[in-house]
Amino acid sequence: MAGTKVLVVDDSLTMRALISGALERIPGVEVVGMADGAAEARELVASARPDVMTLDVEMPGMSGLEYLAEVMETKPMPVIMFSTRTQDGAAESIEALRLGAIDCFPKPRVAAPAELDAIIAKLAKRLKAAKKAELKGPKAVKAGPRHPPIEWNGRLLLVGGDASNTKTLFDMFATFPANCPPTVVVQHLGAGLVESMSEKLAEQVAPKVAIAADGMKLEQGTIYLAPAGDAHVVVDQWPNGTLRLLPREPVAGERPSISLLFASAAKAAAANAVGVLMLDANEDGAGGMKALSAAGGYAFTPAEGGGFTLARGMVSQPVATDALTAGVMKLCAK
Repeated sequence: MAGTKVLVVDDSLTMRALISGALERIPGVEVVGMADGAAEARELVASARPDVMTLDVEMPGMSGLEYLAEVMETKPMPVIMFSTRTQDGAAESIEALRLGAIDCFPKPRVAAPAELDAIIAKLAKRLKAAKKAELKGPKAVKAGPRHPPIEWNGRLLLVGGDASNTKTLFDMFATFPANCPPTVVVQHLGAGLVESMSEKLAEQVAPKVAIAADGMKLEQGTIYLAPAGDAHVVVDQWPNGTLRLLPREPVAGERPSISLLFASAAKAAAANAVGVLMLDANEDGAGGMKALSAAGGYAFTPAEGGGFTLARGMVSQPVATDALTAGVMKLCAK
């Protein structure tokens, strides 16, 4: 993460100071500029050439969402959003992630050490991911035409990602047919965001969208989103499977755990499971994907330099990003 240059954009002088102070406590991070709005930010992007930007959602004049859309169109870079709003602003946070931001954090309410330490830990993880994404290039799945209806072969689809994969998930699911395979998603999102993700996604995709609940039956044509925070989501059996919520301790620091979902599908469905992992191999999900592949299931994981690798047992093959949905649907159709 050495040499990560960050531009802080916020209309509040206090927040600029708090966020900059938190960033400068992270080894290898340099704050190369602070801007009070979009106009000043444009100048600093050109002169300071930051690697990453932090951006306030609720700026006066051109809003943070409007400027984010401009950045992604004209000068794409990893952007971390900050918002003073929590539940009321969840829809805006999801929209920011859908536009391409890699995460959205609540602003620190006070300069309390405990609160700042928590933010620093999360920022450090996000900046590390942002730097790697910059070096490897974009791996987003571009939205394309909707896949035609499938004659389902009974396979279950599992998808794992985090906040930075929100745009990829929207674009991928937008191409799914209404009768897609049962699809279970574990996405690491902040508190209160899963509900807004579900609502926004339901407006834009053909399949039904539901938030997973204990005992919920898995049905074709539905995308199930794991609720955040309190429990892991697993598949109890296959076929005729149901979802179970397990209120256990976090696995590798995550709850719900992508790896635990994939491992449960490997045990329950084996060759009748298809997994798609959006995160790098050293993140949550890697262990579960190995279990899935070893059990005879089909495992799509990000490839070094872009695209995906499809593995099953000892056999693997490259898959282009724009061929991911077609590849998934081919494995789930007769």
